[in-house]
Amino acid sequence: MTAVTLPAQESPALPPAREIPDHADAEIAVPSHTLARRARGWMLWLVIIALLVWSWGPAEMSRAGSLFTDWRNMAEFGSAFLRPDFRDWGSYLADMIVTIQIAIWGTALAAMLGVPFAILSSSNVSPQWIVQPVRRLMDACRAMNEIVFALLFIVAVGLGPFAGVMALFVHNTGVFSKLYSEAVEAIDPRPVEGIRATGARRIPEVVFGVIPQVVPLWTSFILYRLETNVRSATTLGIVGAGGIGQSLYESIRAFRYAETAAQLIVVVAAVIVMDLISARLRKALV
Repeated sequence: MTAVTLPAQESPALPPAREIPDHADAEIAVPSHTLARRARGWMLWLVIIALLVWSWGPAEMSRAGSLFTDWRNMAEFGSAFLRPDFRDWGSYLADMIVTIQIAIWGTALAAMLGVPFAILSSSNVSPQWIVQPVRRLMDACRAMNEIVFALLFIVAVGLGPFAGVMALFVHNTGVFSKLYSEAVEAIDPRPVEGIRATGARRIPEVVFGVIPQVVPLWTSFILYRLETNVRSATTLGIVGAGGIGQSLYESIRAFRYAETAAQLIVVVAAVIVMDLISARLRKALV
């Protein structure tokens, strides 16, 4: 049996490697900004520095050295917080739960009412003659602190957690409308245009073209504000709006620092737990 020898296939010739001239590095031009753009950057930094200098005196920043020269006074005062008294821990925990409940209701009401106000204050959805008045109204809600609203509602409904709920509700309605509207103004307009091309009216455009795009961001905003409102609800108790803030304020006024330290530990632990839970929810929903 005779072996058959196949002719060897020649490998295709590779193109010669392109030689890079030695002076190529010298021809690479580093991009540079125009003089006008650099001038705007310098002007921005000058404005920031001018604002800091202008605020130095009124903010009494010259007293910052006292933090180092009088640190022993702070240490002596803070040492009273190193011996927390948990004898009434059940009462502290119950007050903290009320604080969390105030934050939940205030956040839920504001999250729901913030949706229509956000749509009305979005320039890519509503006309300007509606956008501007709604934005100014929401600015007023954000400008006033929750404690101010709590004082107003205490006069109307009396002392207790409900005044705290309403204070958080009004303030956070302004906050949610701002956050929501910024998300709406950043949406992709093509789905909305496609829905509009079918002859749909404004409400279906918003419901099917806008809201599905912003729901993940809105959910993240709600969870973040819930964490913030737990801390805010703590301070509302100082003016009699319920929760642990009221007993915390009474302990501070009576110089019972051991009880104050225990209450602060309960507040910090609750905020940490809320942060962990909201992080899990945000990861699952967004």
